[in-house]
Formats: sequence, C-alpha cells, structure tokens
Amino acid sequence: MPHGFRQKQPALSIDIRTMNANNSKPIGVFDSGVGGLTVVRALMERLPNENIVYFGDTARVPYGVKSRNTIEDFSLQIVDFLLQNQVKALVIACNTIAAVAGAKVQQMAGNMPVLSVIEAGAQAALATTRNNHIGVIATNTTVNSNAYARAIHAHNPDTRILSQAAPLLVPLVEEGWLDHEVTRLTVREYLKPLLADKIDTLILGCTHYPLLKPLIRQEAPHIELVDSSTTTAEATAQALAAAQLLNTQPCTPDYRFYVSDIPLRFQTIGERFLGRSLEQIEMMRLG
Repeated sequence: MPHGFRQKQPALSIDIRTMNANNSKPIGVFDSGVGGLTVVRALMERLPNENIVYFGDTARVPYGVKSRNTIEDFSLQIVDFLLQNQVKALVIACNTIAAVAGAKVQQMAGNMPVLSVIEAGAQAALATTRNNHIGVIATNTTVNSNAYARAIHAHNPDTRILSQAAPLLVPLVEEGWLDHEVTRLTVREYLKPLLADKIDTLILGCTHYPLLKPLIRQEAPHIELVDSSTTTAEATAQALAAAQLLNTQPCTPDYRFYVSDIPLRFQTIGERFLGRSLEQIEMMRLG
C-alpha cells in the first residue's frame, strides 16, 4: 500500500467525526410567540432523531403591529442567539418574520439551510391545486406583505391568489375555543369571499391556524388545506438530506425551549400547540 495513502487515514477519520458532530447539532426554530410550536410538533413527528432548540419571543409578541425595521432587528437578535447554540439549520416558524425579515435571516445564516413557512406553504399549495385558484388566510401583516402571492407567482405567475386577513382567529385559538360556535361563525365569515372566488386550495398562513383544521374542514369540506407546519417539516427533512445533515444516530432527541417571557398561561397554550408536555423551558431576554 503506498505510504501516502496511509498518511491520509487520520484526516479521513477526523472528517467522519466532524460530519457526525455536525449531524447531531440541533435544528433552530423560532417564532414571535408560541404559534411556532405547531411547526416543532410537525418536526418531531417527521424527524424523530433530530435535536431541536426553539425560541419564542413572548415578551415582544405580537410582531404583526410593528415596523419592518423593528421586526428585522428582533429577528436577527433571535438568529444570533440560535447560532450561539450551534444549530445546523434555521426554521422560520412565523409567517410575519418570514414575510418581512426572511432575506435578512438568510443573509445572516450564510450557507446554512434556512426554511420558511411561507416558501414551504407556497410550494405545497402549487402541488395541491387543480384549478390554480389558491386562497390564503393569515394575519394582517402577512396579507399586506403579499409574501405568499410573491412566493407562488415566482413558480407559477398564472396562479390566482386571494388573501384574507383573519386576525380574530389567533386569540380564539389561544383561548382554546377550537370548536366553539363563536370560532365557527368567525371562520365562516372569513371564508365567504374565498369560497365565492372558487378556490380549491387554502393555505393556513399562520401557525395558530392548524389547530382549527377540523373546524375549517367542516365549513369547507371540498377545499384542500395546506398546513404550513407539516409542509415546513417536510421541506426541512429534504433540505437536511440534501446537505447530508440528517441525524441518523438512534438516540433520544434533546428538545430545548427558550422564551423571552413566561406569561401566566404560557404552559397551557404551549402544550396545546405542541401536543405534549413542555419541558426544559428557560427564559432568555434578548436585546
């Protein structure tokens, strides 16, 4: 065996160890509050081996009423915190942040995979629709940003998109009124103009809305729903596989949750979104 080959063996073993170390790094997921926990839930189900670090900016929520500069500043503070936690990928689990600060986040992350609920939802909707009429329900800021329409039209400019702001659904979900008559009537009102436009696909453009899927299906049984949490989890799996960053180690994953404030009802709301008990919650003030 040539002498030079023997000398390369240690470097090869170091590369393998480095690769394994990178693969076991956590996925960083962030949101302006607790809604992003629906994305964490989907990630846990789709990628059960992956470690996850979550940050919810509960002290400064809602982001939707703030200026673009403020949203960008807050978002980059969160990204800086997650990068300090040695994450291998970033998941923007907030439609407002994705719509307003997505480009800034990508710039700060460099070559790291950055996934967005908007891009994942847009692509899933295009793959789902049959008549090219897609509806979007979201918060005022996300609707006003026109982010879903831009993301969809970048792939298919002929698609017709009708967006409807549905701000009342967020407090109703946080109240736990998932099958309440008040919520049903509110959903019905928001869906009227979308259904009149003959949409066949509806993007749930807020991370709170997936909890209302059963109710929305009852009100619009013939409409295909695009859940941005599950589509984002699938997009994350594909991105990690493409970058050879999937964690294949068969060990119990580590989940860590950071918030900038712990409101009285945080545990109750958070566990409703996550679908399991919330453990390892720490408070971390930024800025």
